[in-house]
Parts: sequence; structure tokens; C-alpha cells
Amino acid sequence: MNKIKKNKELNLVKSINKNVRSSTRKLKPILKSLVGKKVDSALRNLEFSNKRICGEVKKTLSSAIANAENNFQYDIDKLIIKEAYCGKQVIMKRFRPRAKGRASPIIKPYSNLTIILSESKQDQKEEYGTKS
Repeated sequence: MNKIKKNKELNLVKSINKNVRSSTRKLKPILKSLVGKKVDSALRNLEFSNKRICGEVKKTLSSAIANAENNFQYDIDKLIIKEAYCGKQVIMKRFRPRAKGRASPIIKPYSNLTIILSESKQDQKEEYGTKS
């Protein structure tokens, strides 16, 4: 029988993006920089980043914000990013012909991207810059 586990913290909002066309090695530094920040400063940092994959991360974060606003009626100004992590998905394998009848592999990895938001209880000061 399946038992339903109740979450002790009911103020968590999750958004999952499967099949992100990037490796976890490239995603992890971006996600580490977002954890603990307020949502608006994280969106601003993603918008002005020059990495290609930041567009997908921004879409997932926007989806989590929409989930918090529409499904749980949270205040957007109080949302912070509690967790952001990625995991491995499928790997698409291709081969490139080389000299003397050989072939070299081309590996195209995919990732899962999960962002968890929570509503902060205390009012934190808004700090602008890279360390906020």
C-alpha cells in the first residue's frame, strides 16, 4: 500500500524541466549561483548572462513563479530559491567518420532541471550586485 507523505514545509513550490539540451557539468555552476537569492534578482542575473542554457533555466524559474502565484497564491516579492539542482537524462550518441575508416563518437547529453521555491518569512534587505 502506498502511504501519502505530508510535507512538513507546506510553502514549497516546484518546477521541473526535463530534456534540457545541456550537460550537468555546464548547468551546475549556473544553478549554484541562484540558490538563496530572491526571485527577481535571479531572473535579472539569468537575463544578462551570456550562456546559452540560461534561457532554459529562466523558463523553468518563470514556470515555478507562475505555479507559486496561481496555484498557491504566494506573494512574488517574498519568494526565494531554496534549491536548484540538475540530474542526468539520456545521452544521444552520434559518430563522425575519421581517416582510415575509423569513427569518433559525438556525445550529446541531456539533463533534468529542478527548481524549488519557498516563501521567506522575514523581510530580507534587497541587495543588488553579485553577492545578493
